[in-house]
Amino acid sequence: MSELQPLTIARGNDFIGLLPQMANRHGLVAGATGTGKTVTLRLLAEQFSAIGVPVFLADIKGDLSGLAQAGGDHPKVQERVATLGLDDFVPQGFPTVFWDLYGEQGHPVRTTVSEMGPLLLARLFDLNPTQEGVLNLIFKIADDQGLLLLDLKDLQAMVRFVGEHAAEFRTTYGNVSAASIGAIQRSLLSLEQQGGANFFGEPALDLDDLLQTGAGGLGVINILAADKLMQSPRLYATFLLWLLAELFERLPETGDVQKPKLVFFFDEAHLLFDNPPKALLETIEQVVRLIRSKGVGVYFVTQNPLDLPETILGQLGNRVQHALRAFTPRDQKAVRAAAETFRSNPGLDVARAITELGVGEALVSVLDRKGIPTPVERALICPPRSRLRPLDTAERQAVRSASLLAGHYERQIDRESAFEILKVRAAQQAESAPAKGGAKQPQNQVGEMLEAAAKSAARSIGTQIGRQIMRGIFGSMFGGKRR
Repeated sequence: MSELQPLTIARGNDFIGLLPQMANRHGLVAGATGTGKTVTLRLLAEQFSAIGVPVFLADIKGDLSGLAQAGGDHPKVQERVATLGLDDFVPQGFPTVFWDLYGEQGHPVRTTVSEMGPLLLARLFDLNPTQEGVLNLIFKIADDQGLLLLDLKDLQAMVRFVGEHAAEFRTTYGNVSAASIGAIQRSLLSLEQQGGANFFGEPALDLDDLLQTGAGGLGVINILAADKLMQSPRLYATFLLWLLAELFERLPETGDVQKPKLVFFFDEAHLLFDNPPKALLETIEQVVRLIRSKGVGVYFVTQNPLDLPETILGQLGNRVQHALRAFTPRDQKAVRAAAETFRSNPGLDVARAITELGVGEALVSVLDRKGIPTPVERALICPPRSRLRPLDTAERQAVRSASLLAGHYERQIDRESAFEILKVRAAQQAESAPAKGGAKQPQNQVGEMLEAAAKSAARSIGTQIGRQIMRGIFGSMFGGKRR
């Protein structure tokens, strides 16, 4: 199979191309607000789609939906085409699927509580180590008793059940403090009020639906509506980290690839590294380092390269640095530090250039065929071929309705799980209570639950075994299998 041509992204002394076979070595798009990061993200998404690579990106400002329609009519685009001498420039729209955790601007995105797992939920809830330990215990009890945790009300019911029977579980599972139970319940209530309950349930997202190609073999661009989601930044960061984790677990090893299987853009990337626990940070670093062997390229988009830990930054071989401001001594220090992350170019004062770049101009360095970063160049970013103006409501709905996934994720399923089973058990116990005036007989409720849950466990055992096998590698990275 012949080698794919470089993906032209900018022009300095000559055109600069990103090599498809090096695209899964990850990348960085950085720069201050208004310097052109979003246009660069759009251009990269178009270029990957054009060679048949699916893309997943978050639309933070609500202005990326125009990727679905041909553009080229914007005056600034026409000016840049002329400046760069792009004789082969042809306006083009790209196959696009819209997603939305809230199900409003795209297909609903869901996962189950079990798939998210206690570690990521603890991160989402900002739990302390003691509270996180109790949450792990709750998941363990649910697994042992064959109680599926699918949606938020399942977890709420399970937390309540464990709290009410803490004394009975103490001997087998350890101490369950009322304070920790209360903290978890408050976090669940807060998440529910923010609309997070929409995210948990079935049908859960099938990752294969993100790895599709459209007409003409173009890679599908999956756009997550994130303008509303950004009001809950911790949910946003946790969701994207979960998605990375799922991709890592599900995809097979590929070795060296001619082009990525998927390119994943993480906009507002600093949110991922906002006070993460040490264990979680180490896991993120491992996933980023290892997921490239699964054929996935991860591109972080943020204001300053220093928003990312050095261990992550060192793994990002393809870089586009837009302008940074240097009004204060702290800003100037950040500019110097950003300049030092590039392979030097004797003919370019990188630190000075970072502050002088115009809109749509950037410092660019990509990996060569040996995987070595090229010397940094000052360059003009190529214009996108799709429409800069966002789709209106009717246009977006037309794209959504024409999707092969239309109607599938919109039909929510609520099968029997922890909430329903615990509700039935509580009703049965209430009916079997002694008549008025009699003394309530002591019951071993934990024993009853183990016996009563046998049928549920039998129904779900296939799913549970499959999940445990699938999660073997990544579970160990989290310090134990997620449930």
